[in-house]
Amino acid sequence: MTHSTDSNQTLFDRAKALIPGGVNSPVRAFRAVGGTPRFIARAQGPYMWDANGQRYIDYIGSWGPMILGHGHPAVLEAVQKAALEGFSFGAPTEREVELAEEIVRHVPSMEMIRLVSSGTEAGMSAIRLARGATGRSKIIKFNGCYHGHADSLLVKAGSGLATFGHATSAGVPPEVVQHTQVLEYNDVAQLEEAFALYGKEVACVIMEPIAGNMNFVRATTAFMQRARELCTQHGALLVIDEVMTGFRVALGSAQSIYAQAIPGFQPDLTVLGKVIGGGMPLAAFGGPRALMEQLAPLGPVYQAGTLSGNPVATACGLATLREIAKPGFYEALAQRTRQLIDGMGAAAKAAGVDFCADSEGGMFGFFLLPELPQNYPEVLKTEGARFNQLFHGLLDRGVYIAPALYEACFVSAAHTEDDVAATVAAAEQVFQTLTK
Repeated sequence: MTHSTDSNQTLFDRAKALIPGGVNSPVRAFRAVGGTPRFIARAQGPYMWDANGQRYIDYIGSWGPMILGHGHPAVLEAVQKAALEGFSFGAPTEREVELAEEIVRHVPSMEMIRLVSSGTEAGMSAIRLARGATGRSKIIKFNGCYHGHADSLLVKAGSGLATFGHATSAGVPPEVVQHTQVLEYNDVAQLEEAFALYGKEVACVIMEPIAGNMNFVRATTAFMQRARELCTQHGALLVIDEVMTGFRVALGSAQSIYAQAIPGFQPDLTVLGKVIGGGMPLAAFGGPRALMEQLAPLGPVYQAGTLSGNPVATACGLATLREIAKPGFYEALAQRTRQLIDGMGAAAKAAGVDFCADSEGGMFGFFLLPELPQNYPEVLKTEGARFNQLFHGLLDRGVYIAPALYEACFVSAAHTEDDVAATVAAAEQVFQTLTK
């Protein structure tokens, strides 16, 4: 099913000689799906072109940030103007303040924010702040949720609730992850038991409201509500990681969706990235003033970054947020996304292929399973070989989805009905070839 174009293969060979695995982030290497990664030469709107000139309908969108599509005129203009004014100053700028004001306007749980350059930095810093504010060491995270590659977060579940996690990466000492408890996502009883055992020692619970690194799995309302209640009851902080979902699923981010179902719902800390940078390296974390004022230079919790609040990145993010705040933006985006997964679902059904899908705003995921999974073990029931066949079948037909079974995909405002129709037509052909 796969084919290698000369230019992509040549570039990959050159890259492998100098860069581990030939890539600067592991999923790009196509190890999960096989074949040669496509080296992208340029992108415009909903499309990318590889080094061989092949065009793809892009459903990765730089893993989420390109909510407007590539090369949006207003964003390009803002970035070009900012670049002429200076790349980096190592001093504060007005644009940092403007971006903070724009974020806080739409996410009311964040009274103050600190800008950083990556989601990993934001998640790591939020946990440090939670530990500093509570004076506690233990953290709870969930199996299948990814919060960046900080040492204490590269953890898989221990052998039971009385056992803390163990590292999933070489180079992470056991003592670094000894305070990290890993639970199953959407398991209320397990969460209650963990708090019964360790409640007074837990600094925070960190969770993705929609887990995008086990494809697309929502936290149930009951699970989210119980997490909020238990954190409040035991004096722990609830940290919502919206690096992926922030401004991607709704203008108020995923927490605004849960606030509609859970009266008064707010996290204590929020982690943002991707969309708020519009494709530039930029992320943030924030929460109530009393918590955030514990950060240096006001408080004892240290955090810093030479390129934090970069003037070109903030220009890109600010222009993006102003565009997506326009009336009707999310309704149109959600409709286009739903149109895509409904079309793929109908094509799979006609071919007799197990398929289920879910979406929120411009984020979606699908599984070659009869019903939507609720946690990571259920996600693992998907047959990898069939997904790989689907991935390469779509890629050969000019449709670029995530090159891994466990990653969510994204629709942008630039995707048209014709793009969706072309994608569904490609999926229809590939479903017919999938082994039953």
